[in-house]
Amino acid sequence: MTQGKTVVDFKVFLIVWNRLQGQGTPALHRRMADWLQGCWRAGDTRLLLMAFRSSGKSTIVGLFAAWLLYANPDLRIMVLAAEGTLAQRMVRNVRRVIERHPLTAGLRPDHPDQWAGERFTVNRRLELREASMAGLGVEANITGSRADVIICDDVEVPNTCDTAEKRLGLREVLADLDYILVPGGTLLYVGTPHHWYTIYADRARNEIGEVRPFLSGYCRLVLPVLDERGCSQWPERFSQAEIDRRKAQGLNRFRSQMMLEPVNVAEGRLQPERLRRYSGEVRYIRELNRLDLQGKALCSCSAFWDPAFGQRDRSVLALVYGDEDGALWLHRVLYLKSGQEPDEATGQARQVVAVARDFMIPSVTLESNGIGKFLPLILRRELALSRIPCAVVDHHNSRSKDERILEAFETVMAAGMLHVHESVYATPFITEMQEWRPGRSGGHDDGLDAVAGALLRQPARLPVESFSGRHSWHGYPTHTARTDFDV
Repeated sequence: MTQGKTVVDFKVFLIVWNRLQGQGTPALHRRMADWLQGCWRAGDTRLLLMAFRSSGKSTIVGLFAAWLLYANPDLRIMVLAAEGTLAQRMVRNVRRVIERHPLTAGLRPDHPDQWAGERFTVNRRLELREASMAGLGVEANITGSRADVIICDDVEVPNTCDTAEKRLGLREVLADLDYILVPGGTLLYVGTPHHWYTIYADRARNEIGEVRPFLSGYCRLVLPVLDERGCSQWPERFSQAEIDRRKAQGLNRFRSQMMLEPVNVAEGRLQPERLRRYSGEVRYIRELNRLDLQGKALCSCSAFWDPAFGQRDRSVLALVYGDEDGALWLHRVLYLKSGQEPDEATGQARQVVAVARDFMIPSVTLESNGIGKFLPLILRRELALSRIPCAVVDHHNSRSKDERILEAFETVMAAGMLHVHESVYATPFITEMQEWRPGRSGGHDDGLDAVAGALLRQPARLPVESFSGRHSWHGYPTHTARTDFDV
């Protein structure tokens, strides 16, 4: 606060403005105001305000910015949004507040060039290079800028988080904001989650390499439309009928934008929450000549290799077991490494051979479209050299990928039959499932396609074979009895 100046509370500042506009101040907005001022005066400099859509959170934060400049005109405030026009809209709103609020009458400068729409400078004591307030898109070049306060207003929207690459890019941009803030500066995020891998998550997403949440250590105020008792946080505007109407527009969107739950706002056909996670490993029981998993006897196995070379697509091997009760166990989804010696095709084939040995796979189906034309010969050669009794079945796909994926996943997931090993959650597979949309091009779906290939080949059984001197676990065991009969 400016020395020698009496500054009214932000809540009073807000109420005065609302009365000037001929409207009241709901309890929800008073709660936001108390929290913002309390954090500011306590010296908390890392803040996250999450409130449901149309709750007025950006309006309240804009008024908070005006109050900050009223309290200390020397502050430099930067607003970032997903697009520059959205950030500039907040700046224009703050400028109008300063023009009309009775407590900020002396802040408007005499020079028109200091009172622009996307940036403005109030009357202040210090001569500073930066404007009092400026609005920019999150992709703008802000290198060399300085700010005392940065407001990130809805930087996460579908256009900045609907692919893994965009989410990574957004995190990289936001991580640089600490170098824009002056020491002791405040960083305030305002928004709603748009994806499971939201920047606002309160728990680390280990499957994408996070060891702590992106906004770890931030003071948080989270205001979903329904409180702990199931009552509306703003009943005057969001009645039960209005809440029901929004639910009917899409449950995922309601959960994300109104209840602030980290889910993908797009209604996906494949929902990872229907998968049944497990951690057990396959165990061969010699006495019973069977493979056991989680106490279940396995009676079928399918492995599908969807090969790829280069940078765009990924080469994936999927392994699925079936048990005697009809449940399916997605035990591994392996994204094969490229650049293996002596050449890429042989290097990938040797990785498949290692999996066939370790998991007693009776056969591998290999997609032979395109680059896979000569891979069956290479894989058979490597299996023979390693003395692994595993058959190679080459398969040519003629149906569309979307059709295969839907046929493979929808029924087994709806029935709760698909179990997924915890190791799979550390791969890109779950992200592919969350982001997959039929008919949409440009996303990664290599893991989905490989798993679909393995699922569609269940429950296949091959003839009884030997495996390193043991009877094959996937066939019916035989027993020879000695008798005294002379036949």
